[in-house]
Amino acid sequence: MRNWLLPEHIADILPATARQVETAKAAMLELFRTGGYELVSPPMLEYIDSLMAESDPGLALKTFRVVDQLSGRQLGVRADITPQVARIDAHLLAERTGVTRLCYAGSVLHARPNGLMSSREPLQIGAELYGYAGTEADLEIVELMLASLRLVKVDGVRLDLGHIAIFRGLASASGLSAQASRELLDVLQTKDVATIRELVADVAEPFRSAFLVLPELYGRGEVLDKARTKLPSLPEIELGLMQLAAVGRALGDSVDVSYDLAELRGDSYHTGLMFAAYAPGWSESIARGGRYDNVGRSFGRGRPATGFSFDLRDLIRILPQRHHEQAIRVAARLLPDARAEVDALRRRGEVVIIDYLGESAQALNCDRELVRAAEGWQVVSFN
Repeated sequence: MRNWLLPEHIADILPATARQVETAKAAMLELFRTGGYELVSPPMLEYIDSLMAESDPGLALKTFRVVDQLSGRQLGVRADITPQVARIDAHLLAERTGVTRLCYAGSVLHARPNGLMSSREPLQIGAELYGYAGTEADLEIVELMLASLRLVKVDGVRLDLGHIAIFRGLASASGLSAQASRELLDVLQTKDVATIRELVADVAEPFRSAFLVLPELYGRGEVLDKARTKLPSLPEIELGLMQLAAVGRALGDSVDVSYDLAELRGDSYHTGLMFAAYAPGWSESIARGGRYDNVGRSFGRGRPATGFSFDLRDLIRILPQRHHEQAIRVAARLLPDARAEVDALRRRGEVVIIDYLGESAQALNCDRELVRAAEGWQVVSFN
């Protein structure tokens, strides 16, 4: 048995890369802080009925389950931090009645990967805004997501905008069952028109034609005009198209925007505007988000919510390189007398390495050495 082998889609992050990831994470959390987003840190483990508060078959399949030896109840290892943050807003911060902005960064665990190249231990980072239903909140979240990607030098970003309420309005008006709606939604995301046609064969007009045209409604601003002529006039559709147009106009030329009314990949708790960021070199979206109003009602308070998240591990290959910091070497035999000086150097931010084996400066990545001199301790450079 090879004890050093890790499970499939699980990987170590080694020193230089780990420092890159942590530096990027710190920079993003600082970006969030300056926008008024407060940091929260939910637990890795919760009771499964808390993690599964909203029915979400996709999330349920990704969630590891274990039995709590203390209570005998079933626990889940979080597969998504967003529902946990909704719980915090609804329950622990229930005294706040205005807008609440929260952010987070932490690992989640997936029982199965999202894709062939995906990690089962994403390092999820994101931000959520609660308490305001207007598109201004969606726009704030989208702009924060784009600023996060610019911060780590992701170039050529394209933003896809969709709206889950358009599909749900059609599904409700056509009388589709919950199971049939889930099946149709899954197929719509692949734009498999033949299978869509089979699934809506018994759906009455004009809803049958509307479902069939959804995969064609993608592209630039003219897509929204086409949707207004091709889709039935339902309140959910009218509102969805209006919100998509408002966000697109507000973004202007700051990012390449396209619309896709079948771009509905997300979690079943999403309720409105949805968005995804793509860039050259990535086969899947880099970041995703959307509106998920009233998810917190299972915890005692449902209110408007919108947010985004992404996996920092996906960005490792483009994160800014950090050169290994040159250090100061101090011989172990000198440490008892040099302890105060070593502590002072470290307080000033210097890296001081204790040399136990008499290793070379190159092996220890040191360019200086702490030595005893007549006038006290001195740091001298290697020749």
